[in-house]
Amino acid sequence: MKKAQRAIRDFEILAHQLKQIEAIVKSTRDSNLWNHEASVRKKLKALKELQYKDVREYNTVYNGYLLLLDEISRRLLNHYNKKNKTDYNFDEIVSGNKEAYRSSGLLSVLMTVHIPHMIAGEFSKYFPENPKDEYSKARDLQRSFILHLGETNTGKTYNALERLKQAESGVYLAPLRILALENYEKLNKEGVPCNLITGEEEIRVDNARHVCSTVEKLDANEIYDVAVIDEIQMIGNSQRGKAWTKAVLGLRCAEIHVCGAANAKDLLLEIINDCGDFYDIIEYRRQTPLEVYEAPFSFGKIQNGDALVAFSKKRVLELSKYFLDRGVRNSVIYGDLPPEVRRMQYKTFLDGTSKLLITTDAIGMGVNLPIRRIIFMDLQKFDGDDIRYLTSQEVKQIGGRAGRKGIYEIGYVCSADGDVNFIRDNLETEDEPITKAVIGPSELITNITGLPLREKLALWSTREEKLDYYRKMDVRDFLIILDSIKHFKLPEAVEYKLMTLPFDVNDAEVMQCFLKFVEEYFRTNRGHITPPELAGGSLSEMERYYQKINLFYSFSRNFNIDFEPEWVYSERMRVSKRINGLLLRL
Repeated sequence: MKKAQRAIRDFEILAHQLKQIEAIVKSTRDSNLWNHEASVRKKLKALKELQYKDVREYNTVYNGYLLLLDEISRRLLNHYNKKNKTDYNFDEIVSGNKEAYRSSGLLSVLMTVHIPHMIAGEFSKYFPENPKDEYSKARDLQRSFILHLGETNTGKTYNALERLKQAESGVYLAPLRILALENYEKLNKEGVPCNLITGEEEIRVDNARHVCSTVEKLDANEIYDVAVIDEIQMIGNSQRGKAWTKAVLGLRCAEIHVCGAANAKDLLLEIINDCGDFYDIIEYRRQTPLEVYEAPFSFGKIQNGDALVAFSKKRVLELSKYFLDRGVRNSVIYGDLPPEVRRMQYKTFLDGTSKLLITTDAIGMGVNLPIRRIIFMDLQKFDGDDIRYLTSQEVKQIGGRAGRKGIYEIGYVCSADGDVNFIRDNLETEDEPITKAVIGPSELITNITGLPLREKLALWSTREEKLDYYRKMDVRDFLIILDSIKHFKLPEAVEYKLMTLPFDVNDAEVMQCFLKFVEEYFRTNRGHITPPELAGGSLSEMERYYQKINLFYSFSRNFNIDFEPEWVYSERMRVSKRINGLLLRL
């Protein structure tokens, strides 16, 4: 009896509240209805529990709350459509999803059921199940791949470039700006007019039909006679690998030379066969033996041609200062170092001014140097997520820089902590194969309607690949940029360009510089952006200033903003010389 009385009392309270809530809702702005929507759903749930309690007028009150929920939800949807420039229909969203709508709310059904179902067809249209089908023009060609695979320092890229020089037209795709620059200079010096296109510069040469560029700058609409893709093992890199995948799938070229580590072979053959293309494989072996140096390492017994490898900029600079303080001139290389400074540092090592080289694993991809002995100062590195031991491929890639052909008869590798067994085991171990090529979202994602770019990107990243030798790239940096610019309410085509600009999103100062450019150009409509200024004279401040200059250049280029390229080039060189000077006086 008490339970029945309690049920009647609870029902009467809910019935009385219905009129009150209806009155409040009528005087509430659409944008402020979210709490009322949640409250009405909660009361509907409470009424459901009273459904079989023999309460009079139950259906009238229950249906009243249903009508109120519909009214609130329609108004909320209207507000959502205006805010996001969409045109969703209430009845279409709710149809077939009434229980989910009443329990979780209209927005939940919209996001988790309606939109994914509605745009699944659009995703399939612009992002086919097989990534090769994104490049229909390349599929119309009969392409032939020549795979130059093997160890570091074996002449793979040299042989591919010799073929490139003979072609009527061609492209060399480099992993680093400095390699694109080196081969651009080499081709022009040898009588092959060649352009240079990277994210940091664009140099056009009269009558040039060849181009050296960073792999990200590939124009997939251009047709070439011969192409060279360097460091193909980068195809598995979570953030940059998409550019190598695009090159392999999308190059419009009859003869494509691919250079890199042998552990990419099986993956490449899978992709090439799937594309219906032909291939030949040339496997390379070292002609200069590589030996593990057994003797204990000593700071006091550094030899000419030694390269000390550490895995942080801080450690590299500490080691450089240690030797400079003892009168030992050295060259340094690390990831943040501008390419112009790298060249200056390379030069002093090449001409013998520097006795030794101190470097991060950046040496693994770069100019061949006269290194006699590689000394691993550490056997672990931080990879962005965890501190882990080096892989066999990393040991070979870095260690293989020792013993340059034609200069040394033997190359040596050793460990500063004396763990020669780790070095030996990894030099002898077969590398783990690269099993998946990384793909990224093309600008066609902006053609898909119904969701903001950020949500489409997140949805794209969760869609499973049908072919097990592809995987999605890490889109975290893209999402950080989109979150930072959302209040500007820019067109999606602009957002896409902004999110793909090359800069370090985790550097707060550089990110602030980026947002300043966005504010200047898209909010104030000044038609230009203000060049950055140097904030101080320390090494880190000048390196950051260099990054800001690069961002200024790429931002201006991408949005066709008038600027003075001469200022960019001269200022970069000025800063590079100052950085180089600081490195000599650590």
